[in-house]
Amino acid sequence: MQTTMPTADLPGDFWAGWIAVLTVGSLIGLGWLVYSIYFAANGSGKAEDGHEGPVWDGNLREGAQPPPMWWFWLLFASLAISVLYLMLYPGLGSHAGALQWSQGGRLSDSMAEFEAKFGGLRQLVAEGSLETLRADPELIRSARSIFHRHCAACHGDEGQGQAQRFPNLTDAEWQWGGSAAAIEQSIRQGRTAVMVGWLPVLGDAGVKQVTDYVRQLQEGSAAGHPGQVRYGQFCAACHAPDGAGNPILGAPSLIDQVTLYGDSIDAIEYSIAIGRTGLMPAFGERLDNTQIRLLVAYLTRAGEVKRES
Repeated sequence: MQTTMPTADLPGDFWAGWIAVLTVGSLIGLGWLVYSIYFAANGSGKAEDGHEGPVWDGNLREGAQPPPMWWFWLLFASLAISVLYLMLYPGLGSHAGALQWSQGGRLSDSMAEFEAKFGGLRQLVAEGSLETLRADPELIRSARSIFHRHCAACHGDEGQGQAQRFPNLTDAEWQWGGSAAAIEQSIRQGRTAVMVGWLPVLGDAGVKQVTDYVRQLQEGSAAGHPGQVRYGQFCAACHAPDGAGNPILGAPSLIDQVTLYGDSIDAIEYSIAIGRTGLMPAFGERLDNTQIRLLVAYLTRAGEVKRES
């Protein structure tokens, strides 16, 4: 399939002229070099003023022996091929060549072939329900491949999270919400989480007190705890008075058993005293709509955030 070269592939008139001049000048220069070596040299070893040039080793003079003829045929073939190429393909400024070939045109042809081959499938992904996508083994395999290529480096091959830095994607607890819309937003736009450090405000004793209160929240026995007042002053605005969290703010629940940075006393105390930061990069510019939708189906299939091994 041939496509006329798009205007965007061609340089402007000024640069097109320079390209043509340089290309033609280079060919003329090469042709002159071949002529001067093989047809214009007198082979006498004398300079233009008639005096002999330098002599080495008794009888060696500059220009006394012509270059081998295979050099001539090699240069001649290079010239012929160059001229033929410039006749067929772009190379002389804005001249498109007889074949009208261009990178932009080739890309357009490839995109047209891709659309003809996969357009129907991509439309199915775009318009089909998540339940339909989850039920298709081929689509789930494709989604898993996308996950391994773009997500597994941080979240693990099976999405189980790792290094107490990257969250587990196989459970039902999502810091920013586990709905299809929330997951898609996380993939497209990324997330930035910030947990400020409260040591300057609470002091060592206050940090330990709030730490113990959070542990009691997880165990469901925090009523009447002395740390409840300080929790209400400094933590409840984000994590809610009952510790249920707030997905809109990215404030995780404190009453479940899922703790990204570890559930030990030291880990919780560090989070309260020093704070935590987390960054989920945006993939909206790296993945197209089809890939993102497949990922959403993969992460929410069967109505759960579970994946088959």
